[in-house]
Amino acid sequence: MQVTETLNSGLKRQIKVSVPAKDMEAKLMERLSDAKGKVRLNGFRPGKVPVQHLRKMYGRSFMAEVVNEIISSSPRNILAERGEKAAMQPEVTMTEDEKEAEKILSGGQDFEFSIDYEVIPAIEARDLSGIKITRQVYDVPEEEIEEQVKKVAESARTYETKKGKAAEGDRVTIDFVGKIDGEAFDGGSAEDANLVLGSNQFIPGFEDQVVGLKAGDEKTINVTFPADYGAQNLAGKEATFDVTVKEVAKPGDLEVTDEVAQQLGLESAEKLREIIKGQIETQFGALTRQKAKRQLLDALDAEYKFEAPSKLVEAEFNNIWTQVTRDLEQAGRSFEDEETTEDEARAEYQRLAERRVRLGLVLAEIGEKANVQVSDDELQRALFEQIRRVPQHQQQEVYDFYRNNPAALANIRAPLFEEKVVDHLLNEVKVTDVKVTREELLAEDEDEAAGDKKTAPKKKAAEKKADADDKADKSEKKAPAKKKAAAKDKDAE
Repeated sequence: MQVTETLNSGLKRQIKVSVPAKDMEAKLMERLSDAKGKVRLNGFRPGKVPVQHLRKMYGRSFMAEVVNEIISSSPRNILAERGEKAAMQPEVTMTEDEKEAEKILSGGQDFEFSIDYEVIPAIEARDLSGIKITRQVYDVPEEEIEEQVKKVAESARTYETKKGKAAEGDRVTIDFVGKIDGEAFDGGSAEDANLVLGSNQFIPGFEDQVVGLKAGDEKTINVTFPADYGAQNLAGKEATFDVTVKEVAKPGDLEVTDEVAQQLGLESAEKLREIIKGQIETQFGALTRQKAKRQLLDALDAEYKFEAPSKLVEAEFNNIWTQVTRDLEQAGRSFEDEETTEDEARAEYQRLAERRVRLGLVLAEIGEKANVQVSDDELQRALFEQIRRVPQHQQQEVYDFYRNNPAALANIRAPLFEEKVVDHLLNEVKVTDVKVTREELLAEDEDEAAGDKKTAPKKKAAEKKADADDKADKSEKKAPAKKKAAAKDKDAE
């Protein structure tokens, strides 16, 4: 096999490979000799079939196997000999001329092909001990935990029927029919729907117009759906709701007792508080870590400057761009609505793709040198978590897909590996904890906010990690008896 480098420009490489016809012939004869003792043909005793007869019958197909074997093993072997790592699977190009291909398969011509690939650049080891990270820490006060406990326990509050007008905090039982331009619309009607006034459970303006009504009253309510409403056919439109009040009930006292906790499926009020506290601390802890990770990645980005493989950047950009355009389409918005242009957005996301690829390579190199490992148990837990998100009847199919598809399984392993490398680095660099307020922890970084202004609408990290109260408020704004589709999608994620 003759190997010749025909291109070495930046990270791009092209290798020309030529396998002499005599070597191809030798490989073919090895296969034919091996098959001689196994093939059973009428008219010949076992093991006595002439090799030339076998060649006449199977030579072409055996030679095709030889070709495939060479194409499969050569890139890996050549890169290993050259001490290079390919950024992506090398591309193999061979002749498309049928006559030439036939000569190769018949053993009458050298087999020539080329291998094109980009190498992963050498990443120089750096002393990162000088990196300084300020880690924002929020100590959740007991009052905030207790407030959230009460909100969770609210579902167990009792109500007592009352006479007279409905007031803020009362629960009303209503029938309603929603209409646009006089025509009822899907999802806009319900019977015996319970609504706690002041909960902001329904769209803005609805509950305010129910206050003051009493059992037996009928009223037509006028509202306007928010411009960013999840259902595009309703967003921004004026609507009426024909409402009939069937019952008004006043709230009873809310005491977080063991009995209330048991109604929620827990053994005691103390256990309820313990779980709520853990959830809130985990939530804010995740945001604390996320912000520290952002600082770490920014520091690595400033420290490591090198050309990223274009194919990896292109693949990353395509993933980002697909998500961005899908988000815009679902929101019914354009780049102009986001105060940018498509060209500006593309340029911004191209820079983001390059940063992600470069940092991914840096983290991979650091993790490899630090011997960071993702255990089989960790990978299995992550796989089961992925499977848990799909309907039960599809779970076995999804499990089989991942177990039989190493590339898909690698996509689950990659973020686990990255987080472990980040943990390793946070132990290597200087980290200073700083106590902050809830608002400070939830605030966006100025550069992050500025970056998002220039590009299409991606949810900022701080928004994604908002506390449970805010998330509930956002996701529960809905048309009567129907959650916004966007809120459902967000909760599912």
